[in-house]
Amino acid sequence: MNHSSTMRKAKPSAADLDVLVRELRALCGLTQEQFAARLGVTLVTVNRWENDRARPMPLALRQLNALAVEMSQFGSEAERKIAHRLLEQYFRKNS
Repeated sequence: MNHSSTMRKAKPSAADLDVLVRELRALCGLTQEQFAARLGVTLVTVNRWENDRARPMPLALRQLNALAVEMSQFGSEAERKIAHRLLEQYFRKNS
């Protein structure tokens, strides 16, 4: 699925990325292991992100962005609201 019209630049603000990862994973209703598989990374990697011991690389940030965009379009009303907040907070469009 192409989200190019709604895709935001995958360069998060200086906000805490551990919170983004944890909130997005919770929003998706996935375990760390399931979330890791969805993103194509290891469970250890997701755990390190969530515990602020590592930062997602640019490719992973783009995948997190795409997942947030997907949730903002196809989730329940409550999920869409949370996803929109995450997008605004972490993936603001560059003006």
